[in-house]
Amino acid sequence: QVQLMESGGGLVQAGGSLRLSCAASGRTLSMQTMGWFRQAPGKEREFVAAINWRGDTTYYADSVKGRFTIPRGNPKNTVYLQMNNLKPEDTAVYYCAADSLRRVATMTPDYWGQGTQVTVSS
Repeated sequence: QVQLMESGGGLVQAGGSLRLSCAASGRTLSMQTMGWFRQAPGKEREFVAAINWRGDTTYYADSVKGRFTIPRGNPKNTVYLQMNNLKPEDTAVYYCAADSLRRVATMTPDYWGQGTQVTVSS
């Protein structure tokens, strides 16, 4: 089993920045891809960004490309979501996720964190 714990959510004004963190524990060697998803009220959960275990391949949703990055931490069981130029439509619960297969573009999580709220005011 893999446990994922997010932190760093909060309230920020439009145009501001926020950095989310995700720490993985347990059988982390089984994780090949880590990423972030989000779910806004009344909407389905959607993919945001992913990175492979080596940290040399990333993939982003079009809606966040150029504004968000997904750096790996040290040790590798930590991943971040750096969010810049935030917009009100970025308001959502953000979930850290892990996939046992190497597929950043088609990430299908096996494990989920509990989520952290991000609210962007206009």
